[in-house]
Amino acid sequence: MLDRVIFEYAIIRVVPKVEREEFINIGVIIMSQRKRFMDLKYHIDSDRLSSFSKDIDKALIQRYMKSWELISKGSLSGQGIESLDLHLRFRWLTANRSTIIQCSPVHPGLCEDPAERLVRLFKRFVL
Repeated sequence: MLDRVIFEYAIIRVVPKVEREEFINIGVIIMSQRKRFMDLKYHIDSDRLSSFSKDIDKALIQRYMKSWELISKGSLSGQGIESLDLHLRFRWLTANRSTIIQCSPVHPGLCEDPAERLVRLFKRFVL
């Protein structure tokens, strides 16, 4: 029980037409400040996206998600968002916005291994 730490996660969604407020879950982002861990997993299902919107730019979504991945790992030039502390990068990525990529509200939990929890959440909410 003492090995459990607080983590926070959000579901990453594609909102093909923001004005319709319909979405498809494509990923999960998780952060544990105590473990100094943040990562995300995503899967872009082209058929599912096409069923929502024929004119959606799947390559654009892929580029957005690659950027999210780099920011979550702090792996860019070190001059912008990616150079912020872990929790600030998480807050920036999960902030409310009205774009094609959005997040659910942030949810807390307890776990021993955030990487394992990420896989479980990904299987539950995305696949």
